Amino acid sequence: MKNVDDLIESANELAGQGLSNGEIADELNVSRETASWLVDRGEGSDTTTQESSSDALEDIHVDWSALGRDSTRLADVGHAMADLLGGEDVDLVVGIEKAGTPLATTVALELDADLAAYAPRKHQWEEGDIDDLSGSFSRNFAEIRGRDCYVIDDTITSGTTMTETIDAITAEGGSPVGCGVLVDKRGVEELEGVPVKSLLQVIRVSREE
Repeated sequence: MKNVDDLIESANELAGQGLSNGEIADELNVSRETASWLVDRGEGSDTTTQESSSDALEDIHVDWSALGRDSTRLADVGHAMADLLGGEDVDLVVGIEKAGTPLATTVALELDADLAAYAPRKHQWEEGDIDDLSGSFSRNFAEIRGRDCYVIDDTITSGTTMTETIDAITAEGGSPVGCGVLVDKRGVEELEGVPVKSLLQVIRVSREE
């Protein structure tokens, strides 16, 4: 199991490779704010001990690499996600880059649907107002206009990226009819009126002193 120091080291390595804070958040499956905190701690700070981790934002790290690095397991997850999403008649599956795209590929294969890919604006984000940035659909995949679709990602942390993708699909003339994720860290049933289904849902249990 990774602890905070492990995540700080991973964030520092990713930052050294030139990834933005938003991309680091995507790679580590944490919020943008948590990614920034991890990067800050890795930049020559001596506060990388467990005792200093109490000032980090509350978050949950999800490591699903045991699934992602094995094509058979990934195909099994795609089958499960397609089954979970139900019987909507869709002919397009939209994957949110990066991690959502391979999942969407397996779901699309199960449903005999086309595939589209969306790069969210958080991949450009370092700090400041993310609303000043914009995402985009890859031209190498299927078009959106006039099509009913599922939206696939690996995790929901705040719901911001999924909401952005839903809005982008609508703006392109598509109709999102359902969203599927591996893990929902927020516990949402719908976003922008679109149902959200997850294979796993995280529920925080806290006790007030």
